[in-house]
Order: sequence, then C-alpha cells, then structure tokens
Amino acid sequence: MNTLNELDRRLLMDRSVEGRRAVALPESDVPAQPMPDAAMLRDELPLPEISQLEVIRYFSLLSHLNFSIDTNFYPLGSCTMKYNPKLNDAMASLPGFAGIHPNQPAEQVQGAVQLMYELQGALGEVTGLPGVSLAPLAGAQGEYAGLLIARAYHDMRKDSARTVALIPDSAHGTNPASAAMTGLEVVTVPSTADGNVDVEALRSLADERTAVFMLTLPSTLGLFEPSILEITELIHSVGGLVYADGANMNALLGMVRLGDLGFDICHSNLHKTFSTPHGGGGPGSGPVMVTEELAKFLPEPVAVLDGDTYRLTEPENSIGKINGFHGSFNILVRAYTYIRAMGGDGLKSVAENAIINANYIQAQLKDRYDLAADRYCMHETVLSATRQKKRGVKGLDIAKRLLDHGIHAPTMYFPLIVEEALMVEPTETESKETLDRFIEVMRQIDDEVTNDPETVRTAPHTLPVTRLDEATAARKPYLRWNHTP
Repeated sequence: MNTLNELDRRLLMDRSVEGRRAVALPESDVPAQPMPDAAMLRDELPLPEISQLEVIRYFSLLSHLNFSIDTNFYPLGSCTMKYNPKLNDAMASLPGFAGIHPNQPAEQVQGAVQLMYELQGALGEVTGLPGVSLAPLAGAQGEYAGLLIARAYHDMRKDSARTVALIPDSAHGTNPASAAMTGLEVVTVPSTADGNVDVEALRSLADERTAVFMLTLPSTLGLFEPSILEITELIHSVGGLVYADGANMNALLGMVRLGDLGFDICHSNLHKTFSTPHGGGGPGSGPVMVTEELAKFLPEPVAVLDGDTYRLTEPENSIGKINGFHGSFNILVRAYTYIRAMGGDGLKSVAENAIINANYIQAQLKDRYDLAADRYCMHETVLSATRQKKRGVKGLDIAKRLLDHGIHAPTMYFPLIVEEALMVEPTETESKETLDRFIEVMRQIDDEVTNDPETVRTAPHTLPVTRLDEATAARKPYLRWNHTP
C-alpha cells in the first residue's frame, strides 16, 4: 500500500499560493454576456491557487490510493466484485452507443434498440423467465419493480387481501425494504440450523394473505436451497408468487434456470453477474425478469421487434416508468458484450469456477475459522470469527488487518444470523495463486490473534488513514473542508 509523506498529504487549499494558475483560458469566441446580478455572486469562497503540475500530482496521488478490482483482491461477499474485461468498456465507448440521446426516435438508433432486444432475450434464456425489462437502475429497484408487478397481478385478480411478503431471516436488507415500500407487510421466515429455509415454519405462515415469498438463491449464506421445488410448490398452492433475489446469480449461470425451479419473478444485478463496473455508488443495472403470464405488467420501456423494425413499447398493463429513460444503457452494452463474448459454455464455466474457488477457500480455512454451515457452498463461503473472538479479537479487527496485506475486507457481520460473520466471495476471475495468498494471510492473522493480538486489534498500520472511530464518523461526519490558516 502507498505511504504518503507530509508534503503529499496536503489538500489543494494547503498547496495554494497567491498568483499561481493551473490553466490559461483562450479568448472567448462568442459574444460576452452580462453577468448575473451582483447579489447572486459569491466572493467569499476561498478557491485554491495552484500550478497545473500541483493539480496533476495531487489527483494522481489520490488515484494511487484507490482500491479496485484492477489493483488488488476484492473478496467482498455477496457483491461479486469480478474483473471487468476492457473489451466491455471499448464497446460501450463506441460513438453509436456513447453518442446517442435517449430522446432520439427509435428509427435513428436501431442498433441500440436491437442490443436491448437481444439482451432481453439472453437474460430471459439465462433465467428461464422470458418477460424482461431492462429499465431498473439497480438491484433494489429491480426488487421494487418485481414487487409492484406482484401487487398488480393480485390486484387484477381482485385478490386485495394478499398484503404479506414472506422473507427469510438471512435475506439482503433491501428485500424487506422493497416490500415495505410497496405497502406489503413483512413477515420473517426462520432458517434451520444448517442454513436452509425452515419449510415447516414457512408452511405455517403461507396462507391466503401471502402475496409473495422472496428468496435469495443461492442464499446469503452461500448455500443452495435443497427444498426449493417444495418451497415454490407450497407458495403457489396458496396462490402466492415466488420472487428470486438474483444478486447471487453468478453461481447459477448455465447450471440451473430460476424459472425452471418455479420462480415467477427475479432481478439480475448486471453490475455483479455480468461484469460491469461495480462500486463507488454506481452505475448499476437491475433488470427484472418474469413469467410469460406476468410480462404484461413489466415497467416500460420494453424493446420489441415489429417486422424489420426494433421499437420501445409499453406493456399492456405496465406498472409504468420507474426512472427517467431506458435504464443504464452503457451498462447494458457492457453486459451484452460480456454475454456474447462468453457464450453459453463460457457462462457455465463462470459458475463452475466461482463455486470451485469458494469451496477451495472454505476447505483450506475451516480448521482455523468456524463456518456458518459446514457443507458444500456455492459461489461464496461465510466464515465466522467466533474462535478468534474468544481470544479477544473480533471479525472487524481481522478485516482491518487484511488491509495491511493489500486485500480488501470481506463483507462483515452479514448475514445477521451469523455471529462474527466474514463473508468471502472470490469470484471466478481470481487465480489459484491469489486464493493461496489470501488463505496464507488469513492463517497468519489467526496466528497473530494468539501471539500478537494487539497488532490485529489496532490494524491497519500501513494505510494513510489508520483505525477510525467508525461510530462517530457515521453519526458526526465532516461534510465540508475547514481551512485553518
């Protein structure tokens, strides 16, 4: 990791010297315009005065501090931080895609609409759910759209009593949040000791009030649900719909289709499974897929082929628009490129290698760390630092110590049902050498827990910023720069 000296650490304002300039603006080639009223102008802002070299050097140094999948191992569980092939970026930068406007008539952008149409078909094939809308801008918005579709379906059937969403206790937090936003009452379904849905508890909760059962498959414990066919049949028997949170679809590609398991609705995080930029707040994309029966409720627009012309249409009973335009189009281009480049066999190998990598890590570390479930996992494994906690070191401390080794922290303390959880997802793009180094570091940290626990408890030590008071940082953040002369 980079260690900055005090000169490098200075903020732009700290580097400011009166009279220095970073750029010389050319003379204006348009007529001068009157300035706004003086009352609207601000002259109290202390803007930095620095040279161009100082600007370049400052932002270049900041860029060296960025942690990304392009620089280091990123085992962030449930987030699928896989490598993004540069081919995807090149395709998204083509003028015919990057230079168009969403308000252009479809006749002028036939290639773009054709791409959307073919991506819809590919996602429908991968999931086994043929009705597809690419409109949602993120996984959570895909969930929200899917639940609005479920409500619209029940409303059309005059089944207004269905107001309950059944959700496992291991679910992503967005599941109950999305359900609550659509006006559904959230009822929690417990898990069994081995990490499965408690089917008998589900049976006692499913009734004529059930609108939808939301299930992440594989679960956030990284486990495939062995009773999935029984579960989907049970929910359908009481008139409910089954929703799949597709955040973990990286483990299913080419292996199994959600529609074939009895799911009615799902979303897919293109920025996870299909290798588009992920992190830093976006951009995201969360298309929603549904059965043929539910396709008429999809959010608009949906791309269709009308004779020889590709068009964007509004389904017959659409839930309407859920954002301004057509979704995150540049992310759609990247996902389409990835799917076309990989092909069917390539997508299947993604799931196979993701599963192999996760199980390799689990097998190599279970003698040092407890497991949420000691069984064959899917694309991720959930370790527990309960053994280390007994020796005075928490999961958070272990995660911080990993940063000293140039490894991003895994997802911590999730799922909530696992004490001291460390959720590790290696993805299929990491080599055995990278996995072996991670395993070695995790074993070394466990040794330190016994022999030098203070080093772990006070980590990280090599980063420009060391251990923070995270509670205070969250509750009392500094939202503006304060300059002290």
